Amino acid sequence: MTRVISKDGTQIAYDRQGNGPTVVLVGGGLADRSENAPLAVELARTFTVYNYDRRGRGLSGDTLPYAVDRELEDLEALITETGGSVHLYGVSSGGALVLEAAAAGLLVDRIGVYEVPYFVTDEMTAQWQQYVKDLDALLADNRRGDALALFMTLAGTPEEMIASSRGTPEWKASEEIVHTLAYDAACLGDGRPPVDRLAKLTHPALVATGTSLDQYMQQLDPGFFDDAADAIVAAMPQAQREIVPVDSHVADPSVVGCPDPGTLLHSITG
Repeated sequence: MTRVISKDGTQIAYDRQGNGPTVVLVGGGLADRSENAPLAVELARTFTVYNYDRRGRGLSGDTLPYAVDRELEDLEALITETGGSVHLYGVSSGGALVLEAAAAGLLVDRIGVYEVPYFVTDEMTAQWQQYVKDLDALLADNRRGDALALFMTLAGTPEEMIASSRGTPEWKASEEIVHTLAYDAACLGDGRPPVDRLAKLTHPALVATGTSLDQYMQQLDPGFFDDAADAIVAAMPQAQREIVPVDSHVADPSVVGCPDPGTLLHSITG
């Protein structure tokens, strides 16, 4: 594990492994770099892989106040550390951050995103905006467990699964970084795909979803991630839409990292 210093002085922790073209892995909500560690191993057979803790997670620092621009500076510092331009791969809200990084003009070649949770209808956008208000209020009162439950409800987790998760080691670990849900919310903006910014991107891009919803997202509309992915592809000039054979929001690394068409490895090798 190594650290790089972001523009505002925040230390950003990362692991580096493998040799070849550089790919940076960007994690999603309630996760540190351990979530992408298995994928990093797969990709390190072909690439130099940088897998980092987004600010406020794992071993990275968390200088306040938060702003999406600070997260972009974190990525910029990491890209500078690599010594050149990079490929970016982002999962869930990390995918939104990847798209914002490309739009901000960071030194990015190809990009891949998986199941970015944008909202495409007025009703869903209204639900998202209410969630953000409620989340901010709960975090301000330090009601971390309630904030976590609120997020899980938004993500489509059944009430009985939320109840049974409380008090588990996984729940306690998520509570420790639950404040970063506000960071993810900021990356997603008003909840809708930022089509005006996406339309200006000329990066070759893979926009992927799985074949079915994660077991913890049973109450989402079955087409939620597909609709969001379709909207991203419709806006981006060089985006490729793919469905990969996985049924989890954290995709099987052996599938995502294989060289078959429609996978991350295939997309970033051209």
